[in-house]
Amino acid sequence: MEKKELLNRYCSRLVAVERRSVLTKECYRLEIRRFLDFLKTKTAEDGKTEISLNNVDADVLCEYLAVRRDVDGIDSRSAAKSISALRSFFRFAMDEGLIKNNPAAVIETPKRRLHLPEVLDKETIENLLNNIDTEKPLGIRDKCLFELIYSAGLRVSEAAGLNIRDVDIEGGIAKVRGKGNKERLVIFGKEAAVCLKKYLKEARFKLAGKTNKSDALFIGRNGKRLSRKGIWKNYAKWAGLSGTSSHLHTLRHSFATSLLAGGADLRSVQELLGHADLSTTQIYTHVDVSMLRENHRRFFPRLSTAEQ
Repeated sequence: MEKKELLNRYCSRLVAVERRSVLTKECYRLEIRRFLDFLKTKTAEDGKTEISLNNVDADVLCEYLAVRRDVDGIDSRSAAKSISALRSFFRFAMDEGLIKNNPAAVIETPKRRLHLPEVLDKETIENLLNNIDTEKPLGIRDKCLFELIYSAGLRVSEAAGLNIRDVDIEGGIAKVRGKGNKERLVIFGKEAAVCLKKYLKEARFKLAGKTNKSDALFIGRNGKRLSRKGIWKNYAKWAGLSGTSSHLHTLRHSFATSLLAGGADLRSVQELLGHADLSTTQIYTHVDVSMLRENHRRFFPRLSTAEQ
């Protein structure tokens, strides 16, 4: 089977059977394309036979992962994604009858180092949002967009995918599509509701133009749905002007941390964030502890480092 056809059939399975998101599909496609290209450079021990899917073993996979780590410089998190893609691909190959044994089944996922997410305090976020120039339609849109992302703890892809009909302003509820195209309801506050009303009343129709019929909630100056890349770029601009170098995902992290600090239980935060696994949400408890320790240092200066 040609590589192109193989990748197309595999990606069709990712979406139709495994219910993977478009982003995951493209990520896995790229990884498997790299792996297949790697196989082309390999030959069997006899120096003659080209290694194909049929004679790939765990040693070949380990060698490929070593190349990804040592040559491409990927970290443990990216290595885990590579292994996940390989496991998924070889399950597909088994189901299609392309191989008899699954070499990826014995590959262990590397332990990921715990990286605490960056969070911003309430004053910094308010300063960032208040520094957005709302004299023009694009500024009104951005203020609304980032207020909603923070208020509801949205991923950038979830915010970009919102349609007008997905938002109930009076009820303070929005329906979003998260990872794996799973839908969930999120809640947003009064500030976000006020911004949404202002955006829909004063700005969106100016950006859309008279002939535009897009259902997208957030659109660009061309009237088309605002892309994730466009959202990231706009956030970087406003963050820089407000004096912070934070990333857009920091708003989501800050949302989760604020909920836990305010007394919300972990399960509720998991539901609001759309995490499939509670362990993903638990990282914010570590953030909360680190913040408590920092406050302890600030307000109880007699506590030495050794005593902590």
